[in-house]
Amino acid sequence: MNTSDIRVEKGHAEPEEVAAITAILLARAAAAPVAPAAHRRPKAGWRRLEREGGFRAPHSWH
Repeated sequence: MNTSDIRVEKGHAEPEEVAAITAILLARAAAAPVAPAAHRRPKAGWRRLEREGGFRAPHSWH
């Protein structure tokens, strides 16, 4: 790796600091990707009024 691979945009980074952030980025890139959760259908953001109860308490959050 040469010096143009990583550039400090603001401030001044010591060589040890650049080495540390490089090691972190390489470790993250090499980590195995997390398997996605089982596909579930998202919950609808709306409710069907015919499936609602006839009474809703005035102090309820729904």
